[in-house]
Amino acid sequence: MVSAFPEVEDRLSWGRVHRARHRLARPTHPRAAADALAARGDRSVLGFGLGRSYGDSCLNPGGLLIETPGLDRLLAFDPERGILRAEAGCTLADLLVTVVGRPAPGGGVWCLPVSPGTRFVTLGGAIANDVHGKNHGLAGSFGRHVLALRLLRSDRGLLDCGPEREGELFRATIGGLGLTGLILEVTLRLERVPGLLLEVEDRRFDDLEGFYRLVEDSTAWPYTVAWVDCLARGPRLGRGIFSRARHLEGGPPGPMPPAEPRLAVPFAPPVSPLNRWTLGAFNALLWRRLGRAGRRVRTLPWHRFLYPLDAIEGWNRLYGARGFHQHQCVVPPKTAPETVRRLLETIAGSGQGSFLAVLKTLGPLPSPGLLSFPMEGTTLALDFPERGAATAALLDRLDRIVLEAGGRLYPAKDGRMSAEVFRAGFPAWRRLAAAADPAFSSAFWRRVGPAADRPALERAA
Repeated sequence: MVSAFPEVEDRLSWGRVHRARHRLARPTHPRAAADALAARGDRSVLGFGLGRSYGDSCLNPGGLLIETPGLDRLLAFDPERGILRAEAGCTLADLLVTVVGRPAPGGGVWCLPVSPGTRFVTLGGAIANDVHGKNHGLAGSFGRHVLALRLLRSDRGLLDCGPEREGELFRATIGGLGLTGLILEVTLRLERVPGLLLEVEDRRFDDLEGFYRLVEDSTAWPYTVAWVDCLARGPRLGRGIFSRARHLEGGPPGPMPPAEPRLAVPFAPPVSPLNRWTLGAFNALLWRRLGRAGRRVRTLPWHRFLYPLDAIEGWNRLYGARGFHQHQCVVPPKTAPETVRRLLETIAGSGQGSFLAVLKTLGPLPSPGLLSFPMEGTTLALDFPERGAATAALLDRLDRIVLEAGGRLYPAKDGRMSAEVFRAGFPAWRRLAAAADPAFSSAFWRRVGPAADRPALERAA
């Protein structure tokens, strides 16, 4: 095992609250990954991409990690059908400079069908968390566009999976948090778009009713997202800025290089500069930036609209040395307006405003994944600096509101939800448990999965 996992290092999740020491393997070939898995001994293992999960689903404290960024080869691309095959350590950033923007037959260019808010995620991570983007209403989640994958398991070796082959395992792997084995290869269908330039319209709205009116008025715009002022109260509750975008024809020929970060946060300050006073000033400035008209139209490259935070390298350090929690929920359409109102009232009343407060709707297209987070409804994502008991109490209150509304929390963003909250939101969790690789585990899964039912002393042992 020492030769297969030669290094011992700490790994932080993106929220920087969770840190754990692991023994690491960094294979650069699938055979080396198989050798590492075979040499694990009796210790649990987990795949690890770029560590962009906010909580503890990407960590395996006291266990082993197989880091996949060295498995990053583009294996094949069919420019006629827009189908690519790549190793799972290949990142979305890699694809932006290799295949995205290539001409498609009959006009237009090939583009990623779905992308989260950062390009710095691996294909394996995108599948394990079944990521979604600003175009969920049109395209659904990432897993809908996965045609096949190759999985390495400790008990069955190499398996080729797809909707019609190892179908239950395929569905468990999409959104399965890396627990069904190590994803080695991915076959993905790209989307044809007119071009990689977007027409972007930003519009101010005064309250939640204004947000939902803009949603109804935006059916011709594939990408929609809103910033909401989570400190606003009373008649201003739920005010924000709604952004919508659609592809334009033309633009730069060939692959479009991603923008380099314009700013960098080199270290985490001892105390976060993001507090209720700086946040209040920031929200007021952002609210006024559209001027009296409350509307702005721009033309932006596709990646500039989808990845605004990628322009700041290490932005997660802004929350200070103690890190931050992201709370992202989705609640069904019937309960969404009142539930979002309750969530925002609770946050504003606590004084613990969120620097990042993203509000958007998710469409009805189902994911093939058993534990996929997206469902039809409204999703609200918020960041809270770690401040101990006060932060924990606020997050528990938000959990209860979501649970009462029939909603769920996003496991990729979570580091503290209870087994009760998880199981209520994901009733298919037992099917994932049945499909999970017996050698794979994570801090998240030990907290909410079958192990959570065992006595605390037994879990610790």
